[in-house]
Amino acid sequence: MVPYKPEQRALHTATLIDNKLYILGGLYIDGSSVPDVGKDFFYLDVSVSFNTQNLLWNDLSTINTVPTHYGAASVEGGANNSTLFLYGGTSVTVMELVYVFDPQSNSWSIPKPTGGIPIKKRELTGIIDHKGIMYLWGGFIDFNTSTLNDMLILDTINLVWEEGSVFEVPTGREDYGAALLADNNIIYMGGFDGTNELALNEVYLYDTINNNWSTKVTSGIVPSGRDGFSAILGLDGQRVIIFGGTASVNSTDLIPQDSLYELNLINFEWSIPKVSGQIPESRMYHKANVVGNYMVVSFGDGYDQTTESDILLLDISKVDDYIWTNEFYPLPPLPPPPSPVSGKSLSSLSLSSSMTTSDIPSSATSPITTVIGAVIGSFFGGALLSFGGFYWYKNRRRNVNNQVEREIHNDGQEIVQPSKNEHIVINEPPALVVNKRYNQELIPIANNVHELQQEIQDLKQIILQNNKQTTNTMENNN
Repeated sequence: MVPYKPEQRALHTATLIDNKLYILGGLYIDGSSVPDVGKDFFYLDVSVSFNTQNLLWNDLSTINTVPTHYGAASVEGGANNSTLFLYGGTSVTVMELVYVFDPQSNSWSIPKPTGGIPIKKRELTGIIDHKGIMYLWGGFIDFNTSTLNDMLILDTINLVWEEGSVFEVPTGREDYGAALLADNNIIYMGGFDGTNELALNEVYLYDTINNNWSTKVTSGIVPSGRDGFSAILGLDGQRVIIFGGTASVNSTDLIPQDSLYELNLINFEWSIPKVSGQIPESRMYHKANVVGNYMVVSFGDGYDQTTESDILLLDISKVDDYIWTNEFYPLPPLPPPPSPVSGKSLSSLSLSSSMTTSDIPSSATSPITTVIGAVIGSFFGGALLSFGGFYWYKNRRRNVNNQVEREIHNDGQEIVQPSKNEHIVINEPPALVVNKRYNQELIPIANNVHELQQEIQDLKQIILQNNKQTTNTMENNN
């Protein structure tokens, strides 16, 4: 089978969902009489390593029901940000305002959000926040050369349209750069106002929490005014990286030395980052996504597809040395979350920070043996810990004979697992934690010494059995 080779394109969408970078639509840049690239829909698997000189694309065009288009906006939205939301764009055929792609079923659908029917815009950037809210600012509409500065807001979970603040809103523009910041602001910069490329000596912040705008004046090595560039948030959350674009009305490509900048979000100072590796040609009307340690640039105008890959990789893991590379390595998978620890009858009996545990043996049924068993199971599991546990138990027996009743706090405290690198030293028997419950009730620890002595005898049997198992294990190992 011949590997799928997509056409070069610009003004497409690139959406990262579940380690798949989905590419949809776009505009031919080879002077074809047919402007858009048809129903092309495909993805790149970024859960595995790859080399940009040998890309393995996965074609989904046969299941694509979205009309041919370009200039749309897309985000990963819906519940758990697990679906692709496509908004706007321009097409030679009738096109719905919003489409949704479900990667689980590989199917498209047309949602019907409430709250009014906004206009369909194009050449704008979709931004999704951590609550599934999609922000669509600026752009322009077909058959109207005037750029817009309205903010459309779509709740991709509840499917409701809203509008953002128009107070102190920036001037209208298209093909700008935008990124969601760590403080829930969206930063907007540059773009085209219908006549000129806009300067980057000012950037604009939209507060998604308070629904208001503010302006920041920038300094440093300020990039020339441009549109058609990409903007991403750096891995440390303290800088925005921009790449490519055009600084002229006739869409002339930028030189490579003028294509890469970063904006410090602490003092809003522009600089040219240190970069190693083979510097690629600049691109315009491309897309960029953060995938693991990389800024992944896809397609665009301004490069020769026969000599340069459709995908560029900028390793941004080191803030003082970015690297252009052909090799992509995914981040290792996250470890599974620890299993919750179920509480026993006296969960308020807690260990000091140097003797905590997360594994409580089921054979220890009384409150005291529960704690002893936990220590045995988690840290030593042998004779040394058994001796220490027995010594602690004897000491507690003396305390019980002196004071029969204590106040116990039992409102759901958990035993905390220590750090794997923490040095654990047992210097003395752990103290009983004595607190108050909400209703101030008193719980007797033991009603008679005879029952306590029986528990001690049971514990001795457990300790002896533990020692025997440990001895057998050591003999087998030898």
